[in-house]
Amino acid sequence: MMKSLLKRICTTLAMTLAAGAFAQPYPNRPVKVIIPFPPGGTLDIVGRMLAQRLGDALGQPFVVENRAGGNGSIGAVAVAKSPNDGYTLLFNASTFVTGPIVLATPPYSIAGDFTAIALVAKAPLSVAVNRNLPVKDLKDLFAYARANPGKLTFAIGSVSSAGHLATELLKRGGGGDYTIVPYKGSTPAYQDLIGGQISGFVDPVLGAVQHHKAGNLRILAVTSSNRLPTLSDVPTVAETLPGYEFTSWYGLWGPAKLPPEITQRLNAETNKALAGDMKERLLSQGILLGGGSVAEFAKFQQDYINDMAKLIAEAKIRVE
Repeated sequence: MMKSLLKRICTTLAMTLAAGAFAQPYPNRPVKVIIPFPPGGTLDIVGRMLAQRLGDALGQPFVVENRAGGNGSIGAVAVAKSPNDGYTLLFNASTFVTGPIVLATPPYSIAGDFTAIALVAKAPLSVAVNRNLPVKDLKDLFAYARANPGKLTFAIGSVSSAGHLATELLKRGGGGDYTIVPYKGSTPAYQDLIGGQISGFVDPVLGAVQHHKAGNLRILAVTSSNRLPTLSDVPTVAETLPGYEFTSWYGLWGPAKLPPEITQRLNAETNKALAGDMKERLLSQGILLGGGSVAEFAKFQQDYINDMAKLIAEAKIRVE
């Protein structure tokens, strides 16, 4: 009888301890944040900034892992296949949601494989050219492109990235043709732009501004609706092509069916981070703030997909 009672007590105690462990608030161990591109670019800089602040706020390390390859799909698929417990997250750019549109066989589904958590930031792009290219503004660039068909080579950090799509819109607005040269991330593209192997690169301002100020390349225009405080002497594209506006944007996602309480907590802490010291740091580097609710981010994402699907079809951007 004593053995039976002792057994019941031990069983009850084990169940209580297990329930207590299960009920521990999220997170109770380190969280992995996968960035599916090489380190050093604007995406990586903003992602690490957010991960640090989420870790500080939630009391557990948010550890960034750069898992590049497959135009960003390798890292994205890794997150999609992870347990939906909030311990593996994806920090990615807008190319993440346009990628499936250009692929003959998409490796993931935005709607089916992921949970949208938060819109983090919007990054205006810069139209940067090699310093030796004989153009001083966008009008010169467009005239040069028309006079020298196929001679201009423009880098893209990845197929269907914001920079790629913005370059396609520039081609339409200014006439002429540019040869598109795909790179595996922004860092090698800037190396070749500065070295003269390519003519131009449309990429988030943060990546180009230091090279511009050092005289290593020339920023002809920015793609925001208004001039940026960090580059007040550089015109917007819209000053030459009225109505032109384009930004890259960055968000946080989890696997599909991420529990609502985890999704909402991560969203709330992201918004707090954006209202804190991240705000000044991002704005000082020419990056605009995101923020908003989970529902607002989901709608923003779908609207962007709808708009870009039309542009991608018209530009015949396709990866077999």
